[in-house]
Amino acid sequence: MWSLFCASLKALVSTGGKNVQAACDWLFSHVDDPFLDDPLPREYVLYLRPSGQLLQQLSTFWQQSRLSCGKNKAHNIFPHITLCQFFMCADGKVEALSDALQTTVAKWKGRISAPLPLELYTSSTFIGLFVEEQVADVLKVFAADFATEAAAKADVHVEPHKKQLHVTLAYHFQATHLPILEKLAKNVDVSSGCDWLAVLFSRDIRFANHETLQVMYPYVPQNDDELELMPGDFIFMSPVEQSSASEGWVYGTSLGTGLSGLLPENYVNRADESDTWVVHGSHSILNCASPSISGGTLGGLLFDGKLNDSLLDSLMDAPSLTGLCPPMQVSRPICQSSLSKMRLFVCRHGERMDVVFGKHWVTQCFDSKGRYIRSNLNMPSSLPARSGGHRDYDKDCPITVFGSTQARLVGEALLDSHATIDFVYCSPSLRCVQTAQHILQGLQQEGKTKIRVEPGLFEWTKWVSGTCLPVWIPPADLATANLSVDTTYRPHIPISKLAVSESYDTYISRSFQVTREILTECKNLGNTVLIVAHASSLEACTRQIQGLTPQNSKDFVQVVRKIPYLGFCACEEMGETGVWQLVDPPILPLTHGPNHSFNWREMLMQD
Repeated sequence: MWSLFCASLKALVSTGGKNVQAACDWLFSHVDDPFLDDPLPREYVLYLRPSGQLLQQLSTFWQQSRLSCGKNKAHNIFPHITLCQFFMCADGKVEALSDALQTTVAKWKGRISAPLPLELYTSSTFIGLFVEEQVADVLKVFAADFATEAAAKADVHVEPHKKQLHVTLAYHFQATHLPILEKLAKNVDVSSGCDWLAVLFSRDIRFANHETLQVMYPYVPQNDDELELMPGDFIFMSPVEQSSASEGWVYGTSLGTGLSGLLPENYVNRADESDTWVVHGSHSILNCASPSISGGTLGGLLFDGKLNDSLLDSLMDAPSLTGLCPPMQVSRPICQSSLSKMRLFVCRHGERMDVVFGKHWVTQCFDSKGRYIRSNLNMPSSLPARSGGHRDYDKDCPITVFGSTQARLVGEALLDSHATIDFVYCSPSLRCVQTAQHILQGLQQEGKTKIRVEPGLFEWTKWVSGTCLPVWIPPADLATANLSVDTTYRPHIPISKLAVSESYDTYISRSFQVTREILTECKNLGNTVLIVAHASSLEACTRQIQGLTPQNSKDFVQVVRKIPYLGFCACEEMGETGVWQLVDPPILPLTHGPNHSFNWREMLMQD
């Protein structure tokens, strides 16, 4: 009975005390949550949030800065002034904590000047609006009073913010983006009419250092270790938990159910840290007539009658499959002046079998005698024979029928743009070789241009599960299977030089080395080189040839996760300098939605 009471209390707190029905829905969806009975409390924080005209201007800045320069660290949380550090509060004390905030706000009505005086400050790594010192001191006393009330009513320790109070506009951005961001920041009128809301938020402390992802498409698990996905749900993903996930998959925990498992990474989109926070009270500190809000997740709140920032961000972050380069609006022929320049195209392979049909697809598609059995129209009608047996497909899967179609579409688009591919290099992974083959079919160059299988283009070996690398099909056997492979090609980095679980620095160095050697090998023999490899290759093979330093591994992973099947980027050499730059690809981006499994027998069960 006690555990049921605690679980019910957790449900109320996790939904912000919104209403009984919301708590019941939460409890029902978390019935299998292994942490349902865990007494670990949530983590809380008190922010000041702007409303009115200032919020509109800040929201505009958020959108324009994100569109112009991409996401920086400031975008993880909506515009706010931090009044205290994060602190914990037992579930049974949360109502008292909310009362403490309401009592504090009531004491302070009319004692804080409006509008808050803000001053723009910029540096090479930070842009923000700082509260004038005297008013900041007043706000710090307000925060201290809340801390006193919280200690008395809810028996919690709250540490007021001691640093300069400010609204962060941007930080951890590229130095080249500073002029753009600074110009946008100067357009914010800090004297605009504005009420300020004291808002009490909470988050699940277990996921404080996780990345937040939002589910874009439904997914029905194919295996016991996979996670069911419902559109709109959020997934918490930790980089340290990804050792069990193969390429194309991530391991995460659902906000909606509390369950954990593997999920296809192209079914989720990156979200902001604060999208999953819960509101436990929102009170105006300036306007006595302004209503108070209590309860509800942040994603559903309205501030001053305006849609909140997380919704604006979701509109800006609509799933796109454009790869690294901005899409061209129309395809265009290559002008004559660019034909003499050397170009490099890098693209990811097509849709892979194990992501669509689950990582145990091999067991399901081969009988006891090792014969392949096709059970879905999206499965290829046949597969190349492997000298080591069909179990080698576990780590070296083929592409689906739709993956072949994706690749042919890209090839046809290249043909329409009048691009001619002089050399094709690809990773030894079967999915990459097959993708290259179908691109050449679309280009009508199949049989005319041979595919050079280069082991040095294989993905970061740390992402390979187990203690050994895949067993790839040798070029001679690929040629026997009617794939247009150059059997005379001698790799720059042979398979014997690849190490299991290599470091990030080793992978980046390897990718740079093999790309540079490929370009040197082709120089003066042709103008355009196509590399077909992995999502990581679009970043690893192009960044350093542009004269840029490698990103750290965390930022690298964030970029790579956004690259879809057949993600495509283009580089062009700047004269004879040896330095390259990213340019518009000669083809349009490829975007499509998922198509899930269907069993017609389910219709018989409706009655």
